Amino acid sequence: MRRPRSTRLSARSCNQQVPSSTLGGGTIFLSSNIQHNPLDAINSALFAVYCPAMSRDELQHLGFIVTSVVTPIAENISDVTMARKTTPLSDTQIKQAKPRESEYTLWDGGGLGLRVRPNGSKVWLFNYYTPYTKKRTNLGLGGYSRSKEGKTLAEVRRDRDKYRDLVDRNIDPKDFRREEERSGREAHENTFQVVYLKWLKTKEDSWSKSYYKRLTQALQLHILPALGPLPISKINAPDTIKLLEPIADRQALETIRKLCRWINEIMVFATNTGLVDANRLAGIAKAFKPPKVVNRPSIKPAQLPKFLKALDQSGNTLTTKCLILWLLHTMARPAEGSGAKWDEIDFKNKVWNVDPERMKKRRPHTVPLTDQTLQILEAMKPISQHREYVFPSRSRPKEPINSETPNVAMKRMGYKGVFVAHGMRALASTVLNGQEFPEDIIEVAQSRVGKDSVRAVYNRAEYLEQRRLMMKWWSEYIEDSATGKKKLPYDKKHLKLVGA
Repeated sequence: MRRPRSTRLSARSCNQQVPSSTLGGGTIFLSSNIQHNPLDAINSALFAVYCPAMSRDELQHLGFIVTSVVTPIAENISDVTMARKTTPLSDTQIKQAKPRESEYTLWDGGGLGLRVRPNGSKVWLFNYYTPYTKKRTNLGLGGYSRSKEGKTLAEVRRDRDKYRDLVDRNIDPKDFRREEERSGREAHENTFQVVYLKWLKTKEDSWSKSYYKRLTQALQLHILPALGPLPISKINAPDTIKLLEPIADRQALETIRKLCRWINEIMVFATNTGLVDANRLAGIAKAFKPPKVVNRPSIKPAQLPKFLKALDQSGNTLTTKCLILWLLHTMARPAEGSGAKWDEIDFKNKVWNVDPERMKKRRPHTVPLTDQTLQILEAMKPISQHREYVFPSRSRPKEPINSETPNVAMKRMGYKGVFVAHGMRALASTVLNGQEFPEDIIEVAQSRVGKDSVRAVYNRAEYLEQRRLMMKWWSEYIEDSATGKKKLPYDKKHLKLVGA
């Protein structure tokens, strides 16, 4: 039988009767929906609609072959074509492909093609339908080369498979590539060093200068040389733990604790700003032994007279002696007391307004001045009143005395490991609590306010006069200890009258 010519299929009424003699070439009337397999649907339609009187075997005997486009009624299908088999390319074919007057494309299958340009260059492309819009477009996959400068056939086929999978999931490969490039660019631009500096800017206003200095010096010494150049997305727990292990081997466990906390804060900042998906270093502190909690050495109240006598008889300079007494009377931290400035002293109102920049939490702090603390200032006037700092450095008078100077002096006095400058605050707290001064007043006097900043400001204003009375009693307690006089217990009625 002579092979029938290609037949155009279109949707019409299925009620017409067409003689079997016209099957060799004519119009086929379809009324069924064509879904996933066009050929199966066509066969069913031919048997059920067009030729109800003929069996399926008779239709096959006629050799009726459908090779053209079907246009069904169903709205969701516009074109159905017979798949054309594409022979995959080989390296030999690609090498031997010569340029022509106009560019042409060699197809490898699955949308992968090699475009050969008139200048002889060969470029890979991936041809696909964009999700949702269903418009054909090309995605460049780079040049062809068997060297490192381009992509080989095997490499580009892997790319093709990846992008076909994206299309199947309704993801446009072009959008995917742009996002990959953006993420990669951000990852390399946002190194640990860069993120560290951004984090530092958000924190520096809430830290004292001394704390800021300690933190930055520790990170610059132990962390930034190794982690600084790395993209923040590449930071991981095993490498960071390995970096910290030599410090742990020296039993510097307190340093480890601080470094782990600071590194985690940087990583949390990176997570919250969208630079990384999660903090991979959240548990690194658990890889090391926790440091032993050791309270700063302090003496018992009964030992204060002996300490004051040793201080008076020591060979320390007047500035050092006055600073130690200043810390003892005011209950200030060493860094706060050593950096006291003359312009912070309000002689009229008898208060010391500590610069918030030097405070631990950068909060304003006012210390009522007693007769004894005013005497200390009078003793320092001939030495430093013409300068900025109350307690100037001996070798660099324009700078404050080192905050560690009191500790060095106390070691020379025989108090190494027994009493330190910071321990004076603990001594004061012990004595004042023993006299049943209100805990809130003691906490505010030592600038140990809670996290509630509104309440803290209220307490500072409310307790100023009560603190003035408490500070007066404390200074007299110190003076009596120095002279051997026994201080009488404080009458709590005075505080109640002031607070009324």
